[in-house]
Amino acid sequence: MVKVRPISHKNKKDLDKFIKLPWKIYRDYPAWVPPLISQERDRFNPEKNPFYEHAEIQLFLAERDGEVVGRITAHIDFNYNEFHDEKTGFFGFFESINDQEVANALFDTVMDWHSQHGMEQVLGPASFSTNDIVGLLIDAFDLPPVVMMPYNPPYYVNLIENYGFTKIKDLLAYKIDVNDEFKRFAEHFQRRLKPMADRALANGYTIRNINLKNWREETEKILIIYNDAWERNWGFVPWTRNEFMHIAKDLKDVAIPELAKIVEKDGEPVAFGLVVPDVNIVLKKLNGRIIGPGLFAAIPYLIGLKKIKRVRLITLGIRKGYRKSGVDSLLYYNMLKDGIGLGYIEECEVSWLLEDNYLIIRAAQFLKGYHYKTYRLFVKPI
Repeated sequence: MVKVRPISHKNKKDLDKFIKLPWKIYRDYPAWVPPLISQERDRFNPEKNPFYEHAEIQLFLAERDGEVVGRITAHIDFNYNEFHDEKTGFFGFFESINDQEVANALFDTVMDWHSQHGMEQVLGPASFSTNDIVGLLIDAFDLPPVVMMPYNPPYYVNLIENYGFTKIKDLLAYKIDVNDEFKRFAEHFQRRLKPMADRALANGYTIRNINLKNWREETEKILIIYNDAWERNWGFVPWTRNEFMHIAKDLKDVAIPELAKIVEKDGEPVAFGLVVPDVNIVLKKLNGRIIGPGLFAAIPYLIGLKKIKRVRLITLGIRKGYRKSGVDSLLYYNMLKDGIGLGYIEECEVSWLLEDNYLIIRAAQFLKGYHYKTYRLFVKPI
């Protein structure tokens, strides 16, 4: 018989069981990248994770005959519900052995918890929100995830669908092979972009690399761009300042200035693009263990960032009032030029893209990107 019980982050023994269950689930899945145990502990600590400032979260463990066989969270993001005028609950951090009874027990518990809290539907997986790791991988299980993207066994799709969850949205990942053919195309594309980029410069726009020595002020500007540029996207929820500063602190450790550009006009932040090295290549070797503070703090010391030849384009956005002004050309031109100029990048993942964001998908395809992974979000009414 499966028993599901709530646990507290204050109970270190239970939290340890919750965090370390994936090592059991994924022992036969070589593509899986173990998270940092220290980071996972901080993620579930209300004193260290600012998501707790606007959310209610409950962790659950599923056990059978004293053995942990599954885990899940039920959580409510009050900022999300206020922004969308909904009563949506979420599930996240779902892990289970390949047993429908275990999955059903976990989902029953989550649905009951959300019902008791007045929610009308449950959406997931989201760990914790669309600003974090989100979605269920439904294909390409032989390929490892890139940094800050999820991974799961193939059988999770059946466990979730058999319970009655249905698709609400697919999130796509595109891959660009930075080979000689792409470089020739990029040179041609840059020549086409340059007149429009020059026109934007002549109209008072400026573009520069982020200043790592002035990181706090830079992140304040990036937050303004992000919350404005993505406001109309499906599933969007604004970052709070505390949340954004929290994640930005980790990204600083591996940020490459040439791959992080900010566009301004008259001192106002206008657009931003960020490509980060896929430090999962290193994290996989660490097996959850790391010496020193921070998510990525030790990475530059363990391996030179230039040895990481795979990157991820995480974000590229323009504030609403500045679109159709040549800013896009200015940003694309400089990121392409400087990215290729680094000389060591071999592949780039562009992720994630909403399946119906056709404008961005066409842009990825135009840049010789091809769809190679799909992540799915599910919903079920209560």
